[in-house]
Amino acid sequence: MLKTGIAAPDFTLPDQDGQPRRLRDLLADGPLILYFYPADFTPGCTREACDLRDLHARILAAGLRVVGVSPQSPDSHERFRKEHALPFTLLSDEDKVAIKAYDVDGPLGIGVRRATYLIDARGRIADAVLADLMIGKHQAFVERAVAAREGRGA
Repeated sequence: MLKTGIAAPDFTLPDQDGQPRRLRDLLADGPLILYFYPADFTPGCTREACDLRDLHARILAAGLRVVGVSPQSPDSHERFRKEHALPFTLLSDEDKVAIKAYDVDGPLGIGVRRATYLIDARGRIADAVLADLMIGKHQAFVERAVAAREGRGA
């Protein structure tokens, strides 16, 4: 995991529509919850994505946005978004460029570790959580980030 306070590594990856998205551009509207997950349509990843979907209105109201990253193709992400009515962007990292830059590649390069980063508007890592199988920790992390911003008037 990357340490808090350091610059978040920039990247450009295709979204679910195949459009290139750069981290710097994603931060133009403010802080970002960047979450890494192993795979579309798996039970744990579906639960995590749906938790974020269910919190999405509060996330936006707090001035935050969500972007997910995994190694599946844009087509897989598009189907995953549609099937679960996910209102946020999913980025395809088939070559694991961002996954490696954020130090969430799986053991021996197999898979992806479940991690969530809060990146501030200046592009710095403000906070992070790594909890591979404990999906509830990611939801609690996001809820704390939202509550902190709500408490200060976003």
